[in-house]
Amino acid sequence: MTENKKKRIAVLVSGGVDSSVVVDTLYKQGYDLHLFYIRIGMDNGEGDCSADEDIELCQLIAAKYGLPLQEVSLHEEYWDHVMAYTLDTVSKGLTPHPDMMCNKLIKFGFFEDRWGKDFDAVATGHYASIAEIDGLKFLATAVDPVKDQTDFLAQISYRQLCHLMFPLGEMPKIEVREKAKNAGLPTATRKDSQGICFLGKINYSDFIERHLGTKEGPVIEIETGKKIGTHKGYWFHTIGQRKGLGLSGGPWYVVKKNTRDNVVYVSNGYDTAKQYGRRIPLEEVNWITVDPFDPSCPERFKAQDNILHITFKNRHSPDFISGVIKRRGDGGFMIEAEENVQGIAPGQFAIIYTTDKRLCLGSGMISVPSKKSRHKTKKTQDQDIHHEEKTPS
Repeated sequence: MTENKKKRIAVLVSGGVDSSVVVDTLYKQGYDLHLFYIRIGMDNGEGDCSADEDIELCQLIAAKYGLPLQEVSLHEEYWDHVMAYTLDTVSKGLTPHPDMMCNKLIKFGFFEDRWGKDFDAVATGHYASIAEIDGLKFLATAVDPVKDQTDFLAQISYRQLCHLMFPLGEMPKIEVREKAKNAGLPTATRKDSQGICFLGKINYSDFIERHLGTKEGPVIEIETGKKIGTHKGYWFHTIGQRKGLGLSGGPWYVVKKNTRDNVVYVSNGYDTAKQYGRRIPLEEVNWITVDPFDPSCPERFKAQDNILHITFKNRHSPDFISGVIKRRGDGGFMIEAEENVQGIAPGQFAIIYTTDKRLCLGSGMISVPSKKSRHKTKKTQDQDIHHEEKTPS
């Protein structure tokens, strides 16, 4: 306890139950806490009304424990970096991951560089853990597989990881709620926030429309080439999407987009092969702690004969998929899954884990399959349904 009092911790609070329990937990462990609320306004420069309620709850938490609370603004940085990336990615017909970029660039980027660096560590309410193996720190999964958020953290750097604390990593969500109730926290019964990081109650589709507008185009059944509906713009749709298509006789899934001609292709049925693929090309891979393909990598994590056995995710889910990852000749990587993978969306990220599903090694952005990769045997093609963004030649 005495040793903890010497450690100054910056706690990122949001007005939610998770960050409130982080405050309660670290306070009881004797740390010297300073609370921070990051304010992000609306995209039109106006304030976010929902933030006022968040800040009021943060003030109540700070007052309850007699802790300082500082409100800091990263409005311009958020819109110039995270949302600019989001709009650029969407406009290209790809699927962005703004929450991942928010963590990398805002919470553990600009905040760290301006305020967090002055503390011994920065603590957040993310459901994740940090494991230490052979003197190295690794991003590790939380005990609650449903709430685990390592997939939102898999683009951070090793330097960022080493300055973080995740006090909720060993707590199931039900325990977090119970702790909040027992501690009399005003956030104990508050619902979990939904949607994109910092966007609050903003409707994502409305946000996209406000910036990219609308442009009507056809919805085509890919098997028959028949037009079965219309859409407001390919940028509103992502590979694997099922809801929000406005088509009868479903389920219908988005399986391809032609960005040049503004065409969205769909396939019908719960188990249509067009939803699936087994090969996932990656670029811009971020290895957090060790690069398994580097000769200097510790032997226990090193790829053998250019192959590393892994588990992975291509969406936020408690489920892991087994497979291998290989380095390609062009510097990118290829994941080969042991089972069919639904909704492989270029622009999204594949999150790479160890085979025991314990450590998150990093992540890479799913790329559009190259022309070279399209020339396969029929057997391979049957297993590997590519989701290309352009009209097939």
